[in-house]
Amino acid sequence: MKPKVVIYSAFLTPFRSGAEACAEEVPLRLKHDFDFTIITSRLRRNLPKKDMLQGHIPVIRVGFGSKFDKWLFPFLAPLAARKLKPDIIHAILETFAGQALMHSSVIVFKAKRILTLQTTNRSFKKKEITKSPHKVTAISSALVNYAKSVGRNDAVLIPNGVNSEEIESALGWYEKIKGRILFVGRLEPQKGVDILLQALAKFKQENWDLNIVGDGSQKEILTKLSQDLGITERVHFKGYVAPPDVYKEYAQAEIFCGLSRSEALGNVFLEAQAAGCAVIGTKTGGIPDIVQNGTNGILIKPDNIDMAVEAIGRLLKDPSQRSKLSSAGKKNAQKYDWGRIAKEYAQVYMEAIKD
Repeated sequence: MKPKVVIYSAFLTPFRSGAEACAEEVPLRLKHDFDFTIITSRLRRNLPKKDMLQGHIPVIRVGFGSKFDKWLFPFLAPLAARKLKPDIIHAILETFAGQALMHSSVIVFKAKRILTLQTTNRSFKKKEITKSPHKVTAISSALVNYAKSVGRNDAVLIPNGVNSEEIESALGWYEKIKGRILFVGRLEPQKGVDILLQALAKFKQENWDLNIVGDGSQKEILTKLSQDLGITERVHFKGYVAPPDVYKEYAQAEIFCGLSRSEALGNVFLEAQAAGCAVIGTKTGGIPDIVQNGTNGILIKPDNIDMAVEAIGRLLKDPSQRSKLSSAGKKNAQKYDWGRIAKEYAQVYMEAIKD
């Protein structure tokens, strides 16, 4: 009989972002070795309470179909998990799912509890949540160091991954567009899209255009900023684009810019590298785990428009530099295929069961 694993993830497709990718990609790749069920928030009334992820993994949505379901998740998820009698509960993200995992120590006390640290942006009860489970994994060295700071010297570094096969497929269908720059991510202050727009405004004589893929609270502010800067005809707000359609955007971009003010790891940097983009990132959080300055990308300081202008200008004007960073980035991204990452989680699961 296969071990039963319950995944806690407060958000799942169609609300998936980089942090939640792990909750879907790992079960899909380990389904022959473990009996998975994913418990998530319902959030919309038109979403069924019971569902299947890509026809393979059972999904249970808890809540009443409103935006408040995420706040109920820490209390409702353990009750749903108790009925399944799992061997392991694996919480993805130390926020709502992390709180649910902490409550499970009482409600589903026989299950081994595993937490995956995924964010540098939240601090509410983070210390208690991190200290509570049997095992802790973290997606970046920055988060491993956080775990150590609260006494978890056993945290295992397992980064998020990329869908190498689907990205390669997109590269076969689409060609790079000269001057195409890309940003993918939530439109929130910590992503630094305002810095990117201000930097690009310095290149009105250059041949470039920018696709912004994602949605968020800053969309109207950023739209107005592009108008005020006089670059609105070159900046295209594409909204949220789900995988695998988003891989077309990566495949057509020559340059990827993510000028984050904070970032736990940044799946988008891996996806951009896998798609052969020359990557510009910032020296913050887990980004330096992926992007090595001058080797497979360019790293600058957050909130530094002058450095952003210099880096963008270098890549717009120097095809050989773009090619060098593109080739090195693709090689680096191969280490992060979800198939390889899933095997690392399988090892953690088996160790938890043996313990």
